[in-house]
Amino acid sequence: MDESLLRGLTPGVLAVLVRRGADFAAAEDAVQDALVEAVRVWPAGPPRDPKGWLVTVAWRKFLDRARADTARTRREDLLDREPAPGPVPAVDDTLQLYFLCAHPSLTPSSAVALTLRAVGGLTTRQIARAYLVPEATMAQRISRAKRTLAGVRLDQLGDVATVLRVLYLVFNEGYSGDVDLAAEAVRLTRSLADQAAHPEVAGLLALMLLHHARRATRTAPDGSLVPLAEQDRGRWDTGMIAEGVAILQAALARDRLGEFQAQAAIAALHADAPTAGETDWVQIVEWYDELVNLTGSPVVRLNRAVAVGEADGPRAGLAALAELDDSLPRHTAVAAYLHERDGDLATAARLYAEAARKAPSIAERDHLTRRAARLNTRP
Repeated sequence: MDESLLRGLTPGVLAVLVRRGADFAAAEDAVQDALVEAVRVWPAGPPRDPKGWLVTVAWRKFLDRARADTARTRREDLLDREPAPGPVPAVDDTLQLYFLCAHPSLTPSSAVALTLRAVGGLTTRQIARAYLVPEATMAQRISRAKRTLAGVRLDQLGDVATVLRVLYLVFNEGYSGDVDLAAEAVRLTRSLADQAAHPEVAGLLALMLLHHARRATRTAPDGSLVPLAEQDRGRWDTGMIAEGVAILQAALARDRLGEFQAQAAIAALHADAPTAGETDWVQIVEWYDELVNLTGSPVVRLNRAVAVGEADGPRAGLAALAELDDSLPRHTAVAAYLHERDGDLATAARLYAEAARKAPSIAERDHLTRRAARLNTRP
């Protein structure tokens, strides 16, 4: 059984049912039933038209449930006009499905879960394992999201920025359990880019590819973090980098700059440097200036302070850092790094230890603790 084929067909089948008039929750349940039936039947003889087969079975599953529903009056018109089996019209509503799953009425966590289920074709169990939560918990999250979307029709496009943020959230979850969420996010974003000729969709895809190309070098064999400057660049995926850069250049040529294009440009400059010492930090600062203008984000300003420290020296970076709220996540770690670059090792060691206590993950905590210990043992 080709699981990737089923996952690729899922959003299109779901979109057909919703376009025919099924509400989202009932349509999604029917599609899942059809997928189970496909797993059972297809190994003995796969259909010539897999999508058409799934649409036909899913629609019948939906109608069976509708007939058993005590509130059938709301769906009588659907029951009276069941479409005859046959080829599925060449209309792809998958794009609208992305927007529906990223509906503003949903919380970010619910939007991510629903996107993985409805557009990604993952099972509830796979999503739960990826997020390290009980399957029942994830099932409740998805059910709440579907109830929230009850009555929402697949006839209006939403905000592309919301869709992209949901996909970026999926990408940043990385890998856990038996589902590689970073790879899944790349697949979904690539699918979206095939349907939506939007420069920010291309920008996000380029950003994901450029980051994903460095994935194998981000951690040591013992699981410890490896900073960008210390990564083995010979192990970066040059093919993926080249693809990301080409996609980014085509997006930038459309002259509609957005935040994901600017982030991708920064990632491309890192990827382009043969060594850490040859990084074009001056140009990176310029891109951070663009990103600050686009977003006004304090986190972007924090990252810009690091870049300024590399381009103009650590004291310039500390001056830029002094303009920011010291309660920002990782502010203390950045201050420690800049003080270390400036030669104030005692202050840097103290700040690394303080940053370790605030670290959001065990891997980051251990990395910062090791940096503090290394400075404290210097003569």
